[in-house]
Amino acid sequence: MHSEDLPAPASGLLLTHFLTVGDVGRSRAFYTEVLGGEVVLAENPCIIKLANSWIIMNPGGGPTPDKPDVTLRPPDDPGTVSSFLNIRVADIDACYRLWGAKGARFLTPPIDRKAELRCYLRDPDGYLIEVGQATGLLQGILADPPPDDR
Repeated sequence: MHSEDLPAPASGLLLTHFLTVGDVGRSRAFYTEVLGGEVVLAENPCIIKLANSWIIMNPGGGPTPDKPDVTLRPPDDPGTVSSFLNIRVADIDACYRLWGAKGARFLTPPIDRKAELRCYLRDPDGYLIEVGQATGLLQGILADPPPDDR
């Protein structure tokens, strides 16, 4: 482990993403073998460097002194999501083929959403991951707004 690989800025801030996982080894394998991340720290917590960011993983658990009313656990309802990882790629078709060949299970193939091409997959704990490639957005074309349900 090298200090420059750790998510520890000398100044300012950087953003990492924390996942509560059911099996650290299984998730570590997914984020390294399928998505191509690098293990910075294997356990306690597991830290994976993925492109220009980090994913930090630990098993769930009960409250701690710094979060006294919070229990951590992996998602239990894959149909309800309040947050997801968003990965931006230069070539979504190549990414879809490569990660699919390594075992990633996508919900759909990439779909043209005007501003971008995008698709979704799930990690071993059911976390939703969006994979997107900017297309129309680069020319100022925005995605259609969600339908007005009022």
